[in-house]
Amino acid sequence: MSPWVQLRSASGHPFIYARMIRTADALARPGDIVNIYDRSGALFGRGLYNPDSMIVLRVLAYGDEPIDDAFWRRKLSEALALRRRLCLDEVTDAYRLVHAEGDGLSGLIVERYADCLVLEVFSLGMYQRAAALAAKMSELLGTPSSLDRPARAGAGWRVVVRVDEAVERMEGFRADHPESSEVRELTIREHGVRYRVDVTGGHKTGFFCDQRDNRRRFAELCRDAQVLDLCCYTGGFSLCAKLLGEAADVTAVDLDEGALAVARENANLNQTRISFVHADAFIYLRQMIANARQFGTVVLDPPKLAHTRNDIEDALRKYHDLNYLALQVVRPGGLFVTCSCSGLVSGDVFLETVHRAARRLRRPLQLLDRTGAGPDHPVMLNCPESAYLKVLWLRVAERMSGSD
Repeated sequence: MSPWVQLRSASGHPFIYARMIRTADALARPGDIVNIYDRSGALFGRGLYNPDSMIVLRVLAYGDEPIDDAFWRRKLSEALALRRRLCLDEVTDAYRLVHAEGDGLSGLIVERYADCLVLEVFSLGMYQRAAALAAKMSELLGTPSSLDRPARAGAGWRVVVRVDEAVERMEGFRADHPESSEVRELTIREHGVRYRVDVTGGHKTGFFCDQRDNRRRFAELCRDAQVLDLCCYTGGFSLCAKLLGEAADVTAVDLDEGALAVARENANLNQTRISFVHADAFIYLRQMIANARQFGTVVLDPPKLAHTRNDIEDALRKYHDLNYLALQVVRPGGLFVTCSCSGLVSGDVFLETVHRAARRLRRPLQLLDRTGAGPDHPVMLNCPESAYLKVLWLRVAERMSGSD
């Protein structure tokens, strides 16, 4: 019989916190699959248990569905079937195969990069099962091939498992980190652009698959423009602007020297020229403002600023200040694309934060669209924060006349 947990309160959300738990079986161990009972004693569902985590339970199934080998295989099969239906292989060999709560597998992300699977885990229970899940996904996928390389006889999927140090602290365990992995950098292709991906040392899983559709759309709006790519990481928006959008010139700024080194490799790989600047975005923008330098098209895609609920207030101040500065380097009538990947900051709050920065400058904004991650990042409506990526497409008007 499985260990159990009884709830004091519950909702349809897959996260259950300590305050929502009445009592737990003394036999339940961190990482166990447990039966979950509601306050009346009725079976509520089953999930992964970790009393050392802020998220004590991650619900995997509601009702009496068993969490067995057939369950894991079915969930992975459903996730893979969706990606195949999206026909992603026609445009890229890099996309998200499993989107955690969005695919009903809380705490697990799986990215496909060419012939490599990168698992990013956010819970002890998923870490304990990562190798087995990678083996199941490899079997379901079949022999790997990519847009650059046909399938090689006898070659299987390479696998990297990643756990952020912050997750280790929150979940109370120490993972084996992949620095010694045979897989380091590999090459992927997206919309005809080639990218090097550092799957062991890069941010998140090494590349931002979530911005794939936004990169392509951004490129379509860059013809003959002077483009500024702030927090450029490995140059995704910059390369698309230059190669697909035929931008006149592109300046790409990032503080991470390692990311910029890969970005330069990517520019060389695609035989194009981009001006890379190693600088803090805040300092760089203040310099451009002091020099009265402006750009026709600006994209701002900072890293995640709110990791916990305690970070939200500080994150909103940073979003406001970054956008306040960035708006000042957009030419009148220019395009401003601004992003947030903080799931704890809602789309409406992010929009209001950017609007407040514009009002402070007396620069009206014309909202062209609001987008997010691609469809390989599905969102379950009972977990809205998994729609973490917010992208605002804005036309920036001239400063309004009159006194402040």
